[in-house]
Amino acid sequence: MGAGHDHGGQALRAGERHRSRLWWAAGLLAGFMVLEAVAALLTGSLALLSDAGHMFTDVLGIAMALAAIHAAGRSRDDSRRTFGLYRLEVLAALANALLLTGVAVFVLVEAARRFSEPPDVPAGTMLIVAVGGLIANIVAFALLRSGAKESINVRGAYLEVVGDLLGSAGVILAAGVIAITGWSYADPIVAVLVALMILPRTFALARSAVRILVQAAPKHLDMTQVRDRLAAVPGVADVHDLHVWTLTSGMDVASAHLSLEPAAELGDVLAAARETLHHDFEIDHATLQVEPAGAEGRSCTPVGW
Repeated sequence: MGAGHDHGGQALRAGERHRSRLWWAAGLLAGFMVLEAVAALLTGSLALLSDAGHMFTDVLGIAMALAAIHAAGRSRDDSRRTFGLYRLEVLAALANALLLTGVAVFVLVEAARRFSEPPDVPAGTMLIVAVGGLIANIVAFALLRSGAKESINVRGAYLEVVGDLLGSAGVILAAGVIAITGWSYADPIVAVLVALMILPRTFALARSAVRILVQAAPKHLDMTQVRDRLAAVPGVADVHDLHVWTLTSGMDVASAHLSLEPAAELGDVLAAARETLHHDFEIDHATLQVEPAGAEGRSCTPVGW
């Protein structure tokens, strides 16, 4: 028997309301990302290149948010995809993490090479492009700020933009140092700092994606506590075969077998268990198998895994 609230649907609808803002933010950042990459190749600025890679994380974060909204909407009525297409977001996140790790490693290796003989970088062009990138991030920040309060997908993209603001500020600082002092080492130093800002976020993204794909229990949940809270529901004699996993970011799913006490009312137990999962753990979709008293060994067959 299944039980659930419409919290996931509310989050999806919140994302849909902000779809146009996501598109505008993605387009704006993608445009400046290309501009920074081209300027980096023309000027030889490694700091600009690393900031373009950092901005790439923003575009990917927004793209994943849009993909999740689009996939969820398309898969609602597809009987062959009983869990929808939410996992596409997770697979994309893992692929993006691998790609971004490669970008960060390239920047670090190139920076190490340049420390021995830093090239001359035109500080004026570097500064103009970096200021443009900062403005683009500020606009994207304003576009996503309100949606971040309603949707976890939008919130993830919003946090990506907040992080990139620091990267753009670092490039502006490097350009200023080069323009005033001519100290060319500022360019590779800032490039290293930006690359090091990318790596922790990338590793965290990959770790979260792998955790979801292997269907591990959500990190923020104490499974013993979940079991104890369900066992404390009036009318429940025992809880077994309890599983909690994450379908995609912000969407936890549970299944459990509940053995009832002799005088328990099935409907009351289901309602109370559903409310416990929703209120205490924000689990809004649960499949609960209810086993009447005295049915041990007849209604539940132990599995080998």
